[in-house]
Amino acid sequence: MPSPADVAVGIDVAKQSLEVALHPTAATWTVPRTRGGLRRLRADLRARQPTRIVLEATGGYERRVVAALDGLPVVVVNPRQTHHFARALGLLAKADRLDARMLARFAAEVRPPLRPAPSKAVQHLQALVRERRQVVAVRVATQQRRRQAPPARRPRWDAHLALLRADLRELDRELAAALQADPAVQARARWLQSIPGIGPVAAATLLAEVPELGACTRQEVAALVGVAPFNRDSGAWRGPRRVWGGRGQVRAVLYMATVAAIRANPRLRACYQRLHAAGKPPKVALTACMRKLLVICNALCQHETMWDPAMA
Repeated sequence: MPSPADVAVGIDVAKQSLEVALHPTAATWTVPRTRGGLRRLRADLRARQPTRIVLEATGGYERRVVAALDGLPVVVVNPRQTHHFARALGLLAKADRLDARMLARFAAEVRPPLRPAPSKAVQHLQALVRERRQVVAVRVATQQRRRQAPPARRPRWDAHLALLRADLRELDRELAAALQADPAVQARARWLQSIPGIGPVAAATLLAEVPELGACTRQEVAALVGVAPFNRDSGAWRGPRRVWGGRGQVRAVLYMATVAAIRANPRLRACYQRLHAAGKPPKVALTACMRKLLVICNALCQHETMWDPAMA
């Protein structure tokens, strides 16, 4: 339990301003989301020495705030967590000031774990990975619209698709360069890509969206990505926990890497075949192989070594 002297801070991030709240005092104030406003906020919070400063992931608006509060105990949390917390407390009203107070209370009572801020190289990698993901989503939507379009309109969609393919090629070149630009990122990418099935896009996604890779246990990394089995004691189903946001997207990339690894990696192929022969449905067997592949990635980063075919 937090001591009475502990100060927790919640910050509700909007496009033009920030609503800041303290717990347990419930004091609130508004800060303009400008360079001067963020500088003053940092000085103010440094003087208060908070134990936690909690912000919600807001699609990118929070990144400038996190960068400005460098050196302070800032935690960016999934809005789904705070939404469930607010519902459990019966806080149904929706206003920036109330949200900031709820976040401050979340920081004090839940005490989400503090993690080191990603390096500038990893932040650059994150931006490229997320931009690539957006372009891929637009390409998929454009392909669907082309299929449904009358034949006379398809050349227009073909032109869009050609531009998107060019964007993806450029982004892939930038990703490859980003993986080589920083020595620490380069080493980790080399360890990951030594595993059959892990290519540059999968390696970049793992390094960008799971910066904890190599710094946590096999159980923790599986839970972070959402491939850990969780009991449901009131029923017979056992399956992976669902994860939203960037880490939810890691599962899609890990799925494709696992499909490739089952073909190219004898260890994973044997694991899949054994589970399938035991009567496991294909998707269940594939999810188990996803977890195994992720655990191998975590172990390589933990031990700073290349893939060894003799590894279990």
